[in-house]
Amino acid sequence: MISGDDMLGRARRIADEVLFPATIGIDRSGVLPRSQLDLLADQGCYALAAPPEYGGPGLDQPSAARVVETLAGGCLCTTFVWLQHHGVVRRLVGAPAGPRDTWLPHLAAGTVRAGVALGGTLPGPPRLVATRTPDGYVLSGHSPWVTGWGLVDVLAVAARDGDRLVWALLDATGSATLTAEPLPLVAVAASNTVTLTFTDHSVPADRLLGTQDHAEWAAVDRNALRTNGSLALGLIGRCATLLGGGPSAAELAACRDRLDAAGPDELPEARAAASALASRAATLLVASTGSRGILLDGHAQKLAREALFLLVFGSRPAIKESLVALFS
Repeated sequence: MISGDDMLGRARRIADEVLFPATIGIDRSGVLPRSQLDLLADQGCYALAAPPEYGGPGLDQPSAARVVETLAGGCLCTTFVWLQHHGVVRRLVGAPAGPRDTWLPHLAAGTVRAGVALGGTLPGPPRLVATRTPDGYVLSGHSPWVTGWGLVDVLAVAARDGDRLVWALLDATGSATLTAEPLPLVAVAASNTVTLTFTDHSVPADRLLGTQDHAEWAAVDRNALRTNGSLALGLIGRCATLLGGGPSAAELAACRDRLDAAGPDELPEARAAASALASRAATLLVASTGSRGILLDGHAQKLAREALFLLVFGSRPAIKESLVALFS
């Protein structure tokens, strides 16, 4: 089992020695090399959220978030794709024994890599519907945001069956019943983020992970906003390093501490504060760099676009309201 300190040390080395030197090339080409993800698997990083009995480091949430932050400071795109995996690991931990024992060892080892398609969880009329059949379910509709298409092997999919969510683990391959349309993002374009359309897509019973009341998911989701804040913290730290100053270590630490201490009601404002500081740090980096700051072969413009992306990624109405208030 990897220790927490060892995991963070590995993350620092990977971020500084491998991810950051490659990040401009990835941004310019729009292609995320599988070798980036292979390295994270080889170094045990795919086990971050796994229980110790499956090789996980047994980190508490603040320590795990620090690993995410460190990798995000190396390459936001790579970290963004890798980050989707851990929600699926946590979902498998609570799944029935059959799918848990079949998939969790491979997910923890990173030999199978996962993404998420959460169309059924979104508020309002269901975008992705599950209809029961004698052999399982059929899924119809779309999931508007699926990251890592072509880079992940399986997807944890949530579809709506009345007031309940049906969770399933599906192969992430295109077919006549599963089609992907790329989203033209302002940043992290190499993350291969798509809108995924399901056309009477069959899900056999052995791929089902369970069901959950939709209202229960909403309550769980409120508690899960912390991790995405680490992406902004990683960007802030990288900007500060490139500036040789800028947002101080104290400001970054205060932002981190606020996220770690926040309960569900305080998390939206803490997330907004992190995204706002990332935006300020990246803007300062562009201004300090000067005219070269807007050339596509430099880090300043890329980090500024990524800060823009983080203003809205993983947002919720309360985060948006807090950000608008901050910028107003």
